Formats: sequence, structure tokens, C-alpha cells
Amino acid sequence: MIKVLIADDHALFRDGLKRIINETDDIDVVAEAIDGKDILKKAKECDWDIALLDINLPDSNGLDILKRILSANAASRVLVLSMYPEEEYAIRAIRSGASGYLTKDSPTDQLISVIRRLAKGGKYVNPELAEKLFFSPIPDAEKLAHTTFSDREFYVFKLIVGGESLTSIANKLSLSVKTVSTYRTRILEKMKMKNNAQLVRYAIQHQLVE
Repeated sequence: MIKVLIADDHALFRDGLKRIINETDDIDVVAEAIDGKDILKKAKECDWDIALLDINLPDSNGLDILKRILSANAASRVLVLSMYPEEEYAIRAIRSGASGYLTKDSPTDQLISVIRRLAKGGKYVNPELAEKLFFSPIPDAEKLAHTTFSDREFYVFKLIVGGESLTSIANKLSLSVKTVSTYRTRILEKMKMKNNAQLVRYAIQHQLVE
């Protein structure tokens, strides 16, 4: 039996996943988590094989949580489920150690197939994306500006374009407002932009916001 841990802050989505999984004979949901702290706790307490992780948890940087889960559970595997575009978020997730990446609008049978594939030790990304990753590397001069961000910069960027204040971001990341302001300045410099409005327009243009 493949034991699955679900981490998503939306109850309806978690319920939908459980219904899908309950229709199989070889996969079982052993625990659910609603945020970063919860999944770290459940990951330590439960016996699980695969975690289905929403990369956009309300209290945490999903990539940081992913790394911490894998650090504590090296033999386990994580399938990231997200509404964000594969071209950017999948690359970051795979580089952070995820075994697979699926968008939340993927077909049900594909989700089940990928879970089984990961349980056998395999990995999964969209075939078209895999081809881009392995056979068509993008020259540095052609890379979009946001792809040069560190994971922490990318998370701060995501929160800024999502409308969060510097104080809110500081509280969420347990940082000082001054430190978050420094991140913002660094982001604007890398993007060659002057204000948050320009960042928001860029994020919308490149589908980096939900």
C-alpha cells in the first residue's frame, strides 16, 4: 500500500484528493496537513511514502518546507501540486529535491499514475518541460529576470506581487522589516524596476500570480 500525506490549506481540494485516492486499491491517505508547521509535524509523526505538497502554503515558503521535509525524510518522495506555471515553479521544485510536479488542473488518472511512478522510485515532470530542461538549455542572455532570483528572493517577490506589506512579509518569514526591505531593493535592482506596481505588471504578464 502506498501511504500518502496531503499538505494543502484548502479543505475542498484535500477532500477531492482523498475521494480520488479512496477509489484506488493500492494508495491510502494516512495524514493531512494545512500549513508548513503542520506538515513538518505530520512528516515526523507519520509513516508515509509520498507527500502531495501545495507549494503555496499560507505560513511558509513551499520550497523551504520541501527541503526541510526531505532533509528529515531522505527516503521519502514529494510530489508538488500547484496552480503555478510549470516552466518556472517546476524547475525550482525539482532543483529543491521534489520527485515530481503537477499542476492542480491535471487529469485524475495522471495524478494516480504519477503517484505510482514515484512510489517505484521514478520522477515526473511534463514531457515538454523535461525536453526543455535536458535538451534545450536557455542561454543566460535570454533568461527572464525573475529566474535569476534565489528561492528566498523569489518567495519575497511572490508575496510582494500578491499584495503583502513589508511588515506582513517580515512576520511570515520571521525577519526584520529592514531585511525584507533589503530583499525588495535587491529584487527591484535585478528586475531593473522602480516600484511594486511594475513588479505586479510583470508577474501578471508572466503568469506568476494565481
